[in-house]
Amino acid sequence: MFFPVVCEACNNALADNELVICTNCRHDLPVTNFHFENAHNVKKVVYGRVKLEQATALLHFSKKGIVQQLLHNLKYRGHQNISDFLGRWLGSELKTIEAYKKIDVVVPVPLYKTKLRQRGYNQVEQFGKAIAEAINADYNDTVLIKTKPTKTKVFEGRLSRWSDDGAVFAISENLSLREKHILLVDDIITTGATAEACATELLKIDNIKLSLATMAIAD
Repeated sequence: MFFPVVCEACNNALADNELVICTNCRHDLPVTNFHFENAHNVKKVVYGRVKLEQATALLHFSKKGIVQQLLHNLKYRGHQNISDFLGRWLGSELKTIEAYKKIDVVVPVPLYKTKLRQRGYNQVEQFGKAIAEAINADYNDTVLIKTKPTKTKVFEGRLSRWSDDGAVFAISENLSLREKHILLVDDIITTGATAEACATELLKIDNIKLSLATMAIAD
């Protein structure tokens, strides 16, 4: 009564039939429709470096835009309902597409252990779980781990994730996902450095196929 539920994008009070994002903001969100149009925009970001079976992003990201506001609330204000909302949205669309019905397991990009303790949650977790449920796939957040902290999301360039003392990500085991089709999920793809670093490790697992889905792609 005293603290009305508000839209995560515009901060206006939600109507009784609205969840997480108001109807007006939902209509204003810059959806990509990549998965419906068989677009290769996401694949192009990692072209020549990572082989992806399928790749999509739900929304376009631009600085000071509505999607930036959503991701800010998700990552820094603890509003995990945004992650679940976007995952259910994208999952409901992916389950209608034959190629995504072949996904066996969803794997989120992990946080470094100290970052996870500080934040208290991985912002991609609910996104990945919702997609996995929608497409009837398993969810595995233990096979891929982050071994080192990093200061920025893109690490000042595509190759800065690899240094003389090794890679930023690693796999904890390589048996349970053999011959599986893995869907890697993340919040945003910019230079493709995260996807490339994670794929480098996941592709060490025998005979896997790899696809990618993110909440947003930077314009």
